[in-house]
Amino acid sequence: MKDALSIHRLLLERQTAHEIVRLPKHISGADDLPEVLGLPSFRCLCTRVYLPHDPDRAYTEGHHLVAVIVTAGAQPTPEVIADALGVSEVRPAPADLVNEVTDYAADLVAPLLLPAGMTMLVDQQAACVDDIVYTTTGEAWTALGIHTLDLFALCDAKPTPIACTHAPDASRPTDH
Repeated sequence: MKDALSIHRLLLERQTAHEIVRLPKHISGADDLPEVLGLPSFRCLCTRVYLPHDPDRAYTEGHHLVAVIVTAGAQPTPEVIADALGVSEVRPAPADLVNEVTDYAADLVAPLLLPAGMTMLVDQQAACVDDIVYTTTGEAWTALGIHTLDLFALCDAKPTPIACTHAPDASRPTDH
């Protein structure tokens, strides 16, 4: 499985400023980062993985997973993701498939070191944060702190207006 050390090595190779943060308690998923780090949700990012769905095919028949980077607590609207990809339908990818394809635990997928052919989208709202953001590293006890511009340049995510539903306590920036 990929972990904080794998990400750290990649960022050192690319001479990218970053910080691997040891969390004060273990997290079960990326949505836990704001509470554990004491940060607003817009400064913590989640990588959600989706599967374009064709009812006439099995999962492994020509489907490619799609990673969508959103702020913590945000749930992308599948219809908007499908429209951005030009497909009829997407749905959350099964955890076992996410684990196998990404080499990360499904709830702790980092936006870095994903397979080369994987499509990556980032919610434009998340991309507008001009600050250090935190994301998972594949481990329940660490997080990655990195500037948004560096992160999105490295993962080559396409900014996309993604309609999301948010948890009631999700604080978001209002001026972009």
